[in-house]
Amino acid sequence: MMIELKVPALSESVSEGTLLSWLKQEGEAVAQGENLIDLETDKVVLELPAPQAGVLSKVLKQNGEVVLPGEVLALIDTEAKVAAPAKAAAVEPALSPSLRKLVAEHELDPAQIAGSGRGGRITKDDVLAQLEKPVQSASVMIPVQVAAPAMNGERLEQRVPMTRLRARVAERLVQAQQTAAILTTFNEVNMQPVMELRNRYKEKFEKEHGVKLGFMSFFVKAAVAALQKFPVVNASIDGGDIVYHGYFDIGIAVGSPRGLVVPVVRNADQLSFAEIEKQIAEFGNRARDGKLTIEELTGGTFSISNGGVFGSMMSTPILNPPQSAILGMHKTYERPIAENGQVVIRPMMYLALSYDHRIVDGREAVLFLVAIREALEDPARLLLKV
Repeated sequence: MMIELKVPALSESVSEGTLLSWLKQEGEAVAQGENLIDLETDKVVLELPAPQAGVLSKVLKQNGEVVLPGEVLALIDTEAKVAAPAKAAAVEPALSPSLRKLVAEHELDPAQIAGSGRGGRITKDDVLAQLEKPVQSASVMIPVQVAAPAMNGERLEQRVPMTRLRARVAERLVQAQQTAAILTTFNEVNMQPVMELRNRYKEKFEKEHGVKLGFMSFFVKAAVAALQKFPVVNASIDGGDIVYHGYFDIGIAVGSPRGLVVPVVRNADQLSFAEIEKQIAEFGNRARDGKLTIEELTGGTFSISNGGVFGSMMSTPILNPPQSAILGMHKTYERPIAENGQVVIRPMMYLALSYDHRIVDGREAVLFLVAIREALEDPARLLLKV
């Protein structure tokens, strides 16, 4: 029986996708549930598994083609057998979608990459290590991942198409700049109380909950407390209306091999510190492996971006439409400050709040950021909700 492999239904905000690379060729046997091709949307990379076992009889759409939900990509013959004589194909190492894309972009041979993961699985570090290895050319050693320096007057360039995710991010950033009246207000927070609390309980916390106690859960809780005091910061504009959200879905900006993604912690006000940390850790792992779902990247009423993990001291985060505000965290530095008439050294962090001035007034934005600072400088407020 001949069955069809179709593009699955996508979310309302995703209308099309791009085929990345077929993992099977025509005439090859496929197992039920085996991934046949990766589909890149502007949010995630989806794996399309074989609905039944059989032989990949006909490929109808090729790598790089744009496809729509419901389109037929290939035909699978569930009764056919692999044509003989067939050469035994080399077993290709199992790669996550993000690693397959990275390998393809740099034209690497997975069979030549030594895997250091469990069972010899290739990891991102293995691919990056392979990129560091020089390749021998006729006259010079050229690193694989970068263009060669100009020699003998030759000036090299490399042109690569934007990924669908990068193009979508670029589109949304321009849209935010053109449609919202973006302003940014700054403040600073003394991180010593949070750091002392974390250091006091981090070992017990990890032992009890099986996850490390980071700083992000404190910021999520502080943001929720401030959003409850200033609901307009949790609102969004829809045409001529202001939509006030009675729930708190916090987007957490996460770097991935494909670019920046913002998975959403749903109903953050109802979650414990441990539940928030577990979700964020899971998001980070799945973003790295390209496993985030469209649903996890859709929606959100407020976002938090942590440039501090990359060493940023101060920045102006840009809105994630249609949200009306985003909080920017930065690197914590020890600095001299005045405290009770004395100069003391404290671990200080700059905070930045970018907001849409069309619905959020400057007073509300400043007081919102002050509320976050006060919650972090007295973490008991987060527990007592005062």
